[in-house]
Amino acid sequence: MINLVWLVPLFPLIGFVINGWGRNVLSKSAVGFIGSAMILLSFGVSVGIFCELNAADTKAFIIPLFDWIHAGNLTVPFSFLVDPLSSLMLLVVTGIGFLIHVYSIGYMHEDAGFAKFFSYFNLFIFFMLLLVLGSNYVILFIGWEGVGLCSYLLIGFWFTNASYASAAKKAFVMNRIGDLGFLIAIFLIFSTFGSVEFAKIFPQAATMVSGNGTLILITALLFVGATGKSAQIPLFTWLPDAMAGPTPVSALIHAATMVTAGIYMIARSNILFTLAPQTLEIVSIIGLATAILAATIALTQTDIKKVLAYSTVSQLGYMFLGLGVGAYTGAFFHVITHAFFKALLFLGAGSVIHAMSNEQDLRNMGGLRKKLPITFLTMMIGTIAISGLPPFAGFFSKDEILAHVYQHNPVLWVIGVIGAMFTAFYMFRMLFLTFYGNFRGTPDQEHHLHESPKSMTAPLIILAVLSVFGGFIGVPEVLGGSHWLAHFLAPVFETPHAKMGELALDHGTEYRLMAISVGGVLFALFFAYTKYIRNAYVPLADVDKRSLLAKISYNKYYVDEIYDALIARPLDALSSFFYHVVDKLGIDGFVNNLGKIATEASKGFRLLQTGNIGFYIFMMVLGTMALLIYGFCKF
Repeated sequence: MINLVWLVPLFPLIGFVINGWGRNVLSKSAVGFIGSAMILLSFGVSVGIFCELNAADTKAFIIPLFDWIHAGNLTVPFSFLVDPLSSLMLLVVTGIGFLIHVYSIGYMHEDAGFAKFFSYFNLFIFFMLLLVLGSNYVILFIGWEGVGLCSYLLIGFWFTNASYASAAKKAFVMNRIGDLGFLIAIFLIFSTFGSVEFAKIFPQAATMVSGNGTLILITALLFVGATGKSAQIPLFTWLPDAMAGPTPVSALIHAATMVTAGIYMIARSNILFTLAPQTLEIVSIIGLATAILAATIALTQTDIKKVLAYSTVSQLGYMFLGLGVGAYTGAFFHVITHAFFKALLFLGAGSVIHAMSNEQDLRNMGGLRKKLPITFLTMMIGTIAISGLPPFAGFFSKDEILAHVYQHNPVLWVIGVIGAMFTAFYMFRMLFLTFYGNFRGTPDQEHHLHESPKSMTAPLIILAVLSVFGGFIGVPEVLGGSHWLAHFLAPVFETPHAKMGELALDHGTEYRLMAISVGGVLFALFFAYTKYIRNAYVPLADVDKRSLLAKISYNKYYVDEIYDALIARPLDALSSFFYHVVDKLGIDGFVNNLGKIATEASKGFRLLQTGNIGFYIFMMVLGTMALLIYGFCKF
C-alpha cells in the first residue's frame, strides 16, 4: 500500500479536473459526489498506508516517481516521503477534508458557483497533500505555494464583493512576504548541504555543532515562512480577514490544512531547529505573544466567525510555543486535536449562520439551543475541548505543551495558563451568546430557524466524537497511559541532540500543573456563565460606549491601521513619487524629449529641402569647397 502513496494526491487532482471541466455540464449532485468521493478514496489509501507503516519495522520510505530537475549540482527527484509524521498528516488532511466536503454539499447547494467551489476545494487538498508528502524542500515548497494560491481563490470566492476580494489579496500578499524567507532558506540549505533532500540534509546537520551560525540563519528564515503561512506576529492579520470566504473554506484553512503547514514544516525540520536554540527561543516568544494577543482580541469580537478566527491564531501560537520549547510531539498532538474541534466549531458556526439567514453577529442571536439541538450539542463539545477540560481532546495536547513550557521557563508557563483562561472565557462567551437567553434577531429570522440538513449535521457529529476521544492517542504516563503518539513519532523526533524535548517533571508536579490549568479554565467558565447567562449581558452595539480596553480589543489593537500608516501609505506615496517623478518626468520625459528633439530638428532641416535643383547644385559646390579647404588646412 505504501508504494501506492501517489494515489493519495492523484484522486483530488482528478476531482479538480473533472469538476473544473464539467462545471457547466454536471449536476450539483454529481459534482458533490465526485468531489467528496475523491477525498474519501485518498483517505482510504491513507488509512492503508498508516496501518502498513505502523506494522512495519522500517518507519521511513522514500517512494521515487520520476527524475525531475538536473541542473549542475542540483538534483531534485519528484519523490514522496512516507513516515509517521506524514502518514498522520495524511489522515488528518484527507479525513477532515472529506467531512468538510460532505458538509459543503448542503452549505453551498444554492450557490451558483457550486462546481467551481468543489474544483477549487479538490485542488486545495491536492496541494496540501503534495506539501505533506514531499521528500525534499522543493516539492514541499510547491505544495506550500499551491495552498497559498488556492486560499486566494477560495477566500475571494465571492469576489463580486469588493471587501472579500481585498481580503483574498491581503492573504496572498502577506503569505508571499513569508514565502520569500522560506525560498531564501531553501537556497541557503542547498549552498550549505549540497542538496534539498531531507534524507541527505538531516544526517549532515546532525553532525554540526549546536548554535552554528548558518543553521541559525536557515532556521530563522524558515520561521519567517512559517509566520506567514501559520499567521504569527507580525504576519497574522490576513487570517481573520480570511473569514470573507464561505464557512467551509474557513474550516478547511483553519483546521487541518493551510495554517498548520508552518507547524508541519518546522516539525519536519526539527533537527535543524534543535541545533539552533536561539531560533527556538524566538519561536517560543513569538508563539506565546501571538497566543495572548489573539486571545485578548477574541474576548470582545461580536462576529461568530471572527471569534473563531482569532481563536485559531491563538491556538497556532500555542503550537509554536510548544515547538519553541522542544515539545515537537506535543505541538503536533495539538495540531491533530485542534483539527478535530476547530473544524467542528467552524462547521457548527456555519450551521448557525445557515439557520440565521446569513446572520453572523452574536448580538442578534440567542436562545438557539432548542431550535438547533444537534448544532448546540456538538458546538458545546467543541467548546469544552478547545477550553482544555478533561477528558476531552484539547486537555491532553494543551497540558502537554504547558508542562514542557513549565520545564523550560515557569514565567512563560504562567502567561500560557492565563492565555488558556482567556480561551475558555471567549469560547463559552460565544456559546452562551449564541444558544442561551432570549432570541435577539428579527421575527423573520426566528420564523425560519431550523436545524441544518443531515449532510451538514453528520460531519458535526463525527467531529464531536473525535473531539471527545481524539486525545486518548496521547494519554501521558502520569494519567496511566502510554502516550501512543509519542512512541509512534519517536523515529521522526528522536535525534542524537534531541534531549531538550524530553519531559523530566515528577508526577506530583505534573498533577499540580494540570490542577492549576483546569482550575483556571473552570474559573473562566464560571465568570462567563455569570456575566452572559446569570446577568444576561449582551455586548453594546455602540462600540464608542465601551471601556477603553474593550474598544482597543474590539478594534484589534489597531494593528491593521498601524500597518496601513507605517507600510501601506508610505509605499503608496513612494510608488506615486516614482510614477509621477521618476517614471513620467524622468524616464518617460527623457525618451519623449529625445523624440521631440528629433522632431523639431527634422522640422528645421526639412526647410532645406526646397526641391530647387539650382539650390542643390549651389550646396554641392559649397560642400566641395569645404572639403578642399579642409584638405588644404590639414596639409
